Amino acid sequence: MQPHTAEYRVKISIVGGRLSTEVKSTDSGYTATHVVSATGMSRILASGSISDTAEFDIAADGFRPVRLVSDDEISSDKIRAEIDFDWSSGEARGILNDEEYTAAIPDLAYDRISIQYQLMHDLRNGVTSGEYILFEFDELKTISVSNIGTRKVKVPAGEYNAVGIQHQTANSKRVTTLWCVEELGYLPVIIEQHRKGKLRLRATLERYTPTTS
Repeated sequence: MQPHTAEYRVKISIVGGRLSTEVKSTDSGYTATHVVSATGMSRILASGSISDTAEFDIAADGFRPVRLVSDDEISSDKIRAEIDFDWSSGEARGILNDEEYTAAIPDLAYDRISIQYQLMHDLRNGVTSGEYILFEFDELKTISVSNIGTRKVKVPAGEYNAVGIQHQTANSKRVTTLWCVEELGYLPVIIEQHRKGKLRLRATLERYTPTTS
């Protein structure tokens, strides 16, 4: 996977913002940092930021999460977490909101950051659908991914031919759609979330920069 930085323009309901992402290589895999912050007048409604940094190793079929650090200053629950994934013991352990945290994990699960890069890896290898286990602090969820075809898309970063995938957890009314571009390593250039058929979030790529680290 090509290390890179990417900048997205984000709209969450009525709040405007920016998503900044950075992927760096490590000795055994990668780290990915995602930061969401409000911009302009939206900072009056949503001050602070949501920051997630995930470390994941290269594995036989893609990536395996190692560590997740989250600091959510925007949402009402204000989550702060530092979680390590111990695959030998089948546990995720760490600190969640200043309290010790332990949860059982199956043979392979992905946090909310590493799942994006696993999906990109699978697209590069011709896999456009399947089921994945998503690790969340309060539960494990199975998400089903489906291919919704290809189309031309136009975003601030340019015009691309993109492949679309959607994912949804069982019994959830929220659907996430990613439009991913082969020439960018299947980076999503459009990210959308719909709930009960209504658009709740849309992110469009403004800038993509390959890096050497």
